[in-house]
Amino acid sequence: MPEPPSVLVVEDQYLLLFDLEQALAEGGFAAECAFSGEEALALFVSGGKNYVALVTDVNLGRGLNGWEVARRIREKEPSFPIIYMTAYAEDWALQGVPNSVLVPKPYAPAQLVGALSNLLYIGTIPTK
Repeated sequence: MPEPPSVLVVEDQYLLLFDLEQALAEGGFAAECAFSGEEALALFVSGGKNYVALVTDVNLGRGLNGWEVARRIREKEPSFPIIYMTAYAEDWALQGVPNSVLVPKPYAPAQLVGALSNLLYIGTIPTK
């Protein structure tokens, strides 16, 4: 049986991260979880896994935020799929990277999995 596609997930709230990990697993994805932007970039740059997408909260506390993490990943992989999670949707037009998707908080886990699946396999998600 092939391994599920790996998604790099960045969320600084443990309970939300746990819920995301479960939702992605139920949707057929493996989540590699990071609690900070710096940790996520270290995982991405290490090349240990072949990630298919980044799912990031925007507000990550101290250090890099989700906007910065996405921009740095896009410097290395210009077309890398990005999904942002935030309650501040109006910032997406100014801060988000091109061809990214925003899932506004609060959201249902199935909403996030559906957005990720559409972005990766169908390409019909509205993009920036």
